[in-house]
Amino acid sequence: MTSLTGWENFYVIVGSSAGALIGLQFVAIVLIADTPIGHGQAQAGDAFATPTIVHFGAVLLLAAVLSAPWDGIAAPAILWGLLGLSGIVYEIIVIRRMRGQFVYTPEFEDWLFHVLLPFAAYATLAGSACAARSHAGAGLFGVAAAALLLLFIGIHNAWDAVTYHIFVVRKRG
Repeated sequence: MTSLTGWENFYVIVGSSAGALIGLQFVAIVLIADTPIGHGQAQAGDAFATPTIVHFGAVLLLAAVLSAPWDGIAAPAILWGLLGLSGIVYEIIVIRRMRGQFVYTPEFEDWLFHVLLPFAAYATLAGSACAARSHAGAGLFGVAAAALLLLFIGIHNAWDAVTYHIFVVRKRG
């Protein structure tokens, strides 16, 4: 038995939720696809919509990695650590995209849910990978916290994007 034993149900629930939410995000995008695209809208989509799919994908990947039948914790810890580091780099890209688009002026809530909280989640993943070496249980709780945070960030951002398109963009058009 490894320290991953006992986490199967958690990752089945979290992973299937992330997968379903990715599908719903695509449905929402298709439903608003008939909205005329204004100048700079693609840049705004790269800054605000794409990260939501990336976060849901990260949760789905974590669930798959941690549901696999590993003999120990070292290999999955390396993988989730790499995901955490990749997420940190991606958040730097998100900052550049948010600053580079001019369709929408981000407010504090946007910076919180598109940069600060995701950065904290990915940093937690990276830190948990280091902690798992000596404290496997604590490392796994760190991964679980990061996965849930990314899932809730994705839910918030998806809802925010849909309501923005319904109440702001459609009213303009």
